Amino acid sequence: MHKAIFVLLLAVACASHAAGGRVFVSNERDDTVSVIDAATNKVIATVPVGKRPRGVGVSPDGSEVYVAVSGDNAIAVVDPEKLEVVRTFDSGDDPEAFAVHPNGNIYISNEEDAKASVYNPRNGEKIAEIEVGIEPEGVAISPDGSRVIVTSESTNMLHIIAVPEHEIVANIVVGARPRAATFSADGKIAYATSEISGEVKKVDVATGTILGRMPLADDKAKPKDVLLSRDGKRLFVAGGRANSIFVLDADTLEVLDTIGVGKRVWGLALSRDGKRLYTTDGVDHQVSVIDTESDDVVATVPVGKFPWGVAIDD
Repeated sequence: MHKAIFVLLLAVACASHAAGGRVFVSNERDDTVSVIDAATNKVIATVPVGKRPRGVGVSPDGSEVYVAVSGDNAIAVVDPEKLEVVRTFDSGDDPEAFAVHPNGNIYISNEEDAKASVYNPRNGEKIAEIEVGIEPEGVAISPDGSRVIVTSESTNMLHIIAVPEHEIVANIVVGARPRAATFSADGKIAYATSEISGEVKKVDVATGTILGRMPLADDKAKPKDVLLSRDGKRLFVAGGRANSIFVLDADTLEVLDTIGVGKRVWGLALSRDGKRLYTTDGVDHQVSVIDTESDDVVATVPVGKFPWGVAIDD
């Protein structure tokens, strides 16, 4: 093959891969992370990471993937090019969920310790430790990085933490067993799911006022993850044992649509352009891929046992 043609084909292939991105899925009972090529919806690698992996996140520059390895009380750092663990660091007891700050630090919920911890993942240094409610789980960071939400399942609270002070500025009581939260693009509004009460709450971050509440009107619904569409108009809620994604109006919380997926849908990730939503369907050991324009499942991807967390490096 002529050298110029080869270089052109290689460039096209690389551009295609970059455009599609990769989806990283933690398999809780396989002790692995499945790597999916978003362009083809095929698993291209399976990476051993440690015992009971759960939360997954990507560094702001895309150079590292972080995995909360709950059974090892550690964060595993995966090189996204080599697709292997290059180091681990201690992260406190039972790390479950975490979020990556725009400055690169990670905020972790330590479920057994009733604490949130802040680490520099580049050197494993613990920067701060914040006492929160019982069984902390969900973590969300405002787009400007000034506020962090940690949910405490047994205390039924959203804890609003100021950054860089790392002090709690509000404790907001919500529905029973809050699991996850997300911020609006301007950071003024937060949305949170409550598993036992089967509902979504809309909260004014500055005042702690509950602005809205929506039960999901499905007895099987045990909502876990929640994300906003890129235009901020719709909420995507993982319905847990309802085996569905609930699509809500972000303003009114009206349920606009219900999308059937696999059994026990837990984690959510949205592509950078907002056109694809990825769900971890735990009991079916698969990821569902949803076209957010049509709200249709366009692919299902078999992964490892009991997928939990999901993140995209596009």
